[in-house]
Amino acid sequence: MLVKAFQYVLFFIGLTLFGLGNAIAVKVKYVGLHPWEVLNVALYEHFGLTIGTWGVICGLVLISISFFTARRYISVGTFLNALLIGPIMDFFLWLNILPEATNSWIDYLILLVAIVIAGIGGGMYVAAGLGAGPRDGFMLSISNKTKLSVSQARMLVESFVLIIGFILGGPVFIATFVYTLIQSPVFQKSLVLFTSLGELYKNKKKPIREDVYL
Repeated sequence: MLVKAFQYVLFFIGLTLFGLGNAIAVKVKYVGLHPWEVLNVALYEHFGLTIGTWGVICGLVLISISFFTARRYISVGTFLNALLIGPIMDFFLWLNILPEATNSWIDYLILLVAIVIAGIGGGMYVAAGLGAGPRDGFMLSISNKTKLSVSQARMLVESFVLIIGFILGGPVFIATFVYTLIQSPVFQKSLVLFTSLGELYKNKKKPIREDVYL
């Protein structure tokens, strides 16, 4: 029971950090955003609602597609990811406490902080072991169906998403093309660290078998 509670705490902290990182990035969106956020911002600017709401809608669409192509990648964590990251991001934007764009080099520093925070959060919620996010699950399903590697499937999907976002007038600039290069290593380090911490916690909570010492 305690192990499961630990997983959910880690998962929700990870989602919160990921949403916070995305919200900070949106404040300096003119320097470029991740392809998925480029699309979400473009949809928001064209059709209203909120950026986070479009994130939820896109996530649910991807889950629907994955349901018919590779439903084994869908779990409770997939739905929680799709439903919560957008509102968390909207909440931080609504609080109006995040740094505003300065139209100087400082904005690139702000974006770097945002990418690191989101990368750490992503590693945390994946390390919790409650399932892949809707975008990750969709890319895994594409990889399975096309025999492409996961990295190739990611590049294909994100390039397609970026093109749509660009056509719709989303914020594509320098940072868009280096976003993944920075976030992926941070994500990987975070995943390894929190997976190790999770395993350590689980091992501490395992009951001691007295018969082993008899």
